[in-house]
Amino acid sequence: RKINQKNPDMSKHIQFEGLLSLTGANADERFLHRPSETGAVVLNLLAKLGANVSAPAISDEKLKKGIELTVGLLNNNKGASLVVCGSNDPNIQVLVNAINEITGANGTTINWSNPMQTRAGIDADMDQLVKDMNAGSVGSLLIYGANPAYNYHGAEDFIKGLQKVKLSISFNDRADETSALCKYIIPHHHFLESWGDAEGRVGFYSLLQPTIAPLFKTRYFQTSLLKWSGSETDYEDYFKQYWLTKLGSQSTLDKALQDGVVEPASLSFSATPYNAAGESAAAAKVGGKAASGKAEVVLYQKVSIGSGSAANNPWLQEMPDPITRSTWDNYAVISYAMAAELGIKLDDKYEVEYHKPVVAFTINGKEVKLPILAIPGLHPNVIGIAVGYGRSAGAGRAAKEVGYNAYPLVNGKGGFRQYYSTDVSNYVKTKEQYDIAYTQTHNQYEGRVEVVREYSLDDFKKNPDAIPQYREELAEDFAKKTGDFRTEGTLYPKYDSPGAHWGMSIDLNACIGCGACTIACMAENNVPVVGKSEVKRSHEMHWLRIDRYFASYRDNTEGDNLNVVFMPMLCQHCDNAPCENVCPVSATNHSSEGLNQMAYNRCIGTRYCANNCPFKVRRFNWGDYTGADSFPDNQKFSGVGKLDDAVLMMNDDLTRMVLNPDVTVRSRGVIEKCSFCVQRLQDAKLEAKKSQDPSVIRDVKTACQQACSTGAIVFGNVNDKDSRVYQIRTQEQSQRSYYALEHLHVLPNINYLAKIRNTSRPVGVKDEFAEKRAAAHHSS
Repeated sequence: RKINQKNPDMSKHIQFEGLLSLTGANADERFLHRPSETGAVVLNLLAKLGANVSAPAISDEKLKKGIELTVGLLNNNKGASLVVCGSNDPNIQVLVNAINEITGANGTTINWSNPMQTRAGIDADMDQLVKDMNAGSVGSLLIYGANPAYNYHGAEDFIKGLQKVKLSISFNDRADETSALCKYIIPHHHFLESWGDAEGRVGFYSLLQPTIAPLFKTRYFQTSLLKWSGSETDYEDYFKQYWLTKLGSQSTLDKALQDGVVEPASLSFSATPYNAAGESAAAAKVGGKAASGKAEVVLYQKVSIGSGSAANNPWLQEMPDPITRSTWDNYAVISYAMAAELGIKLDDKYEVEYHKPVVAFTINGKEVKLPILAIPGLHPNVIGIAVGYGRSAGAGRAAKEVGYNAYPLVNGKGGFRQYYSTDVSNYVKTKEQYDIAYTQTHNQYEGRVEVVREYSLDDFKKNPDAIPQYREELAEDFAKKTGDFRTEGTLYPKYDSPGAHWGMSIDLNACIGCGACTIACMAENNVPVVGKSEVKRSHEMHWLRIDRYFASYRDNTEGDNLNVVFMPMLCQHCDNAPCENVCPVSATNHSSEGLNQMAYNRCIGTRYCANNCPFKVRRFNWGDYTGADSFPDNQKFSGVGKLDDAVLMMNDDLTRMVLNPDVTVRSRGVIEKCSFCVQRLQDAKLEAKKSQDPSVIRDVKTACQQACSTGAIVFGNVNDKDSRVYQIRTQEQSQRSYYALEHLHVLPNINYLAKIRNTSRPVGVKDEFAEKRAAAHHSS
């Protein structure tokens, strides 16, 4: 998805879905359908590609056009395409395999020599276990890494069956709903305390090794199994001896532990003989499915909470969902059309107010009451509910009784779990309201092209200099005396950076909005959790946020013309920083290395700097969230009450061990914000000084950059012409590089690379400024 400026080409991603997923939000083209129509879409694709199958008729004209578009592209790119599907229905996956066979993906984009081995569970086996338990034919049950009393769709049947098992042992490393029902609990070590291995992909072995000694009286579940089977060997010794024998020598084992992975000597690449025998039967089973209810429900996993196994982590509870920007809850996500049908007015008040109406849904014959959030990009008759919430009180202080448990809505018929329901017979707005805490209350950028710049691939190829031309015009407006854009029109002196000058580049094409950088920043910089009650008051403390914008062409917010843009936003470390000249005590100042610094001990909490920041990235800690103050009762708010239990949980002696000793733990009443991980910069400078090698600081990695799985964030010394950030700005991506709100002339030290979509349709809002520039250029 990254663009080569000299040869701007990129893959094309088409998404068929009913809910707005994170993957769909990053797609070039989206086409909407009910979840029950997934099989029909797959069958139509297969039939139009030439397979001998019957496909049900599709009435939605947009969906039909999407299928035609996709078939044409698949035919034109044989051997260079891939079709994947998130359905848990094996019959649908058989048909997807058939599509990949026809399009030449087998042996080209699909490698059967090194398949993934995740998600290999068999749902029918679990169903049989529950039947056997209830029949009294299971004498003992050992449980490790599973919590069926919570996330199994037939949890009540499992609990009844567990009571009939004479011996039940849980090896789970933390309290959960299943362990509480077992007769014995022998907790396994945390994975950061453990030795272990995994083969997630055939031939690739990941080696686990402990980073800390066990904190509690736990032991390996493998040790228990070894001892019960008659061996006196501990698992740690068994593990090391196994890999020593397998690898042949201690030096080879040491090298494998250092690398963390054992890879095959050579990578093979092969296809597998395709067997079309099951296609007809699969097509017959899939083709007969049809919608039965007024609407349909999709059960999905949030990026933060996932399946709910890590729900007791306050960082993840407070991480805003990439799509809805909400925290600390699940809810029913509905379309604008359904909101209008329910009589919900989606005005500015709805966006800003945290009080959301509660809707009663009748799903599979059961009444489910949930607050609703209306967002664009959903199928008009699709409702989304996140799983992973509704944990019991025994699951932990952060997770307990947060949200609604949606797992009972999973359909387990047919031998596999179906994460949607076609039986939503009714939905009605109640008089109840429920507060949802979210961090973004406005969702469009209203034609403000300086905020986010996005183009279609065709438009970028036609005029790749649109951004440089805009910047030249800005420079002409400012630099009327000296011709120097950076020194004209400013109250500030010209800052010299004789040594390093730190800068960051963020590629909006590579950013998928996952939010991993947000959590990495919290972990690295001791950013506090504030709890739901404080998020509702807009007191969240995240130093780095991911702004999510819905950009639609001609106000089409329901259909496939919706564009979603994710924009990481943090302190821009402006060279003309508006925050610096309003601080009465010089707590915020500018360094010779281009950093906008904060002296916490000097800050007196006027918040003038936050008011003067155009990017709104400075945070004020209204409470003693981290327990850094020595004053008694300083975690009580006058007239408001105590902090949330989840916040106080972060102040236990054990949980305080997560705090980074290299970073100040801030006391109550000061402004906080991104520091470019200055502790890492200082460490790199000391290393450079000791080694007498200036290149050591060339490409220092900040926490957000280190956590970014797509490489969207690049950081380094801009004064070093060999640094990646310098090369991106001045050579590799100079035509896509722009600065947020550059017309304000605050001179940020973070640049963005414009978003490019591989689509032929118009992208985003109309750029009137670009049209005026193009007209002026044409006339001249």
